[in-house]
Amino acid sequence: MHSNELARLAGVSVRTLRHYHQVGVLDEPERSSNGYRRYDVRDLVRVLRIRRLAALGIPLDQVPALLENAEAGGAGGESGELLDELDRELAGQMDRLARQRAVIAQLRDHHVAPDLPPELAPFFGVHPSMGILARIDRDQAVLLAHLAGEEGMPHLAGLYERLGDAVLDARGNDLPERFERLGPTSPDGEISALVEDYLEVYGPVVDELAAAELPLDLSGSEEVLTEYTDAVLNEQQLRAYRLLESRILSRTSENAVDDEPPPVTASTSSPRAGRV
Repeated sequence: MHSNELARLAGVSVRTLRHYHQVGVLDEPERSSNGYRRYDVRDLVRVLRIRRLAALGIPLDQVPALLENAEAGGAGGESGELLDELDRELAGQMDRLARQRAVIAQLRDHHVAPDLPPELAPFFGVHPSMGILARIDRDQAVLLAHLAGEEGMPHLAGLYERLGDAVLDARGNDLPERFERLGPTSPDGEISALVEDYLEVYGPVVDELAAAELPLDLSGSEEVLTEYTDAVLNEQQLRAYRLLESRILSRTSENAVDDEPPPVTASTSSPRAGRV
């Protein structure tokens, strides 16, 4: 039979047969006088056996040894070890897939985008923001989650949870919208009033977080987040952000004990407040 007939009977493509020849799992037969390869039933059986092994996930480079061992009447010890290894690999893949499905379910339940850290999803699904603040919220979450790492994630989630409680307590306030509206014509008084109102709503949360001294090391995050806010905020929004940051640092310094540096994370000074 020719290669196209063998491919049809075995349920593979002619390209697959060529690949089997290239990797050495299927011997390439002699060509007939007209230049075509001639295969027989033994080749068909071998291709079917190769397909069966490949379907189990056995790498093609291990297939020849297995086939030779089977043809020689081997006891199957090597095959048994390989099957055990494949079973362990599949079990690991199933565990990873189960974890991925759990993450997908969590993101879906909270109606948030899949690029957000799933541990922070509950705090983004309840109070979605709009405009520039939505971008700040999302990007800061990604940055802080990366900086916190797997070890720091529970503490970061706890920080978001407490700030989220403040958002619930202050439901209905227009602070985000007022920050969003800051522009070239915004007077200094408007900026100062906005900062004071932020502190009135979120100041107690800042005090609580500072006193708690969360074991969350975000050293180096300030520089990254400063560069980020410089790039995305307009001049008046940036002035409000810096003023709020200064007031928060002053507030936490006043409450610090024994002159220790206040445990303020970069996230607590965000103008979004309840959403880091």
